[in-house]
Amino acid sequence: MKKSDYKEMMKLEHQLCFPLYAAARSVTGLYTPRLKKLGLTYTQYIVFLVLWEKDGIPVGEICEKLMLDNGTVSPLLKKMEQAGHITRSRSAEDDRVVVITLTEQGRKLQEQAKDIPDEVGSCIDLPPEKAQTLYELLYELLSNSKNHSKG
Repeated sequence: MKKSDYKEMMKLEHQLCFPLYAAARSVTGLYTPRLKKLGLTYTQYIVFLVLWEKDGIPVGEICEKLMLDNGTVSPLLKKMEQAGHITRSRSAEDDRVVVITLTEQGRKLQEQAKDIPDEVGSCIDLPPEKAQTLYELLYELLSNSKNHSKG
């Protein structure tokens, strides 16, 4: 590779990572004012999305679904427990496993948050078919990068 080719490839405009990063920040930022009204961060919200879908699950399963490590998720769960949204308890089968369960207050948050996906979606001017294609491409990218990161 010539030195000039290397310099060209190192331009921001040639990096896939930058538009992904900027788009993620932009979209996540649309959630912030809506979640702030509920006293939630975006990361807490996605934890709730997992729990509203399937309650009473181990921390490891939450980490896996969100593609986050235990060191990131555990402090969030502690804050969510302090706020009265969840309980953390040891599994009866294996006391090394911590199970997360929604409280009544945590379940009620789902009703309070029900309009957020539509509100955020209405802020993104993308035809449904392009949104679906983007969704599929992003999950393909995640799958491919997950397979290659183990080396």
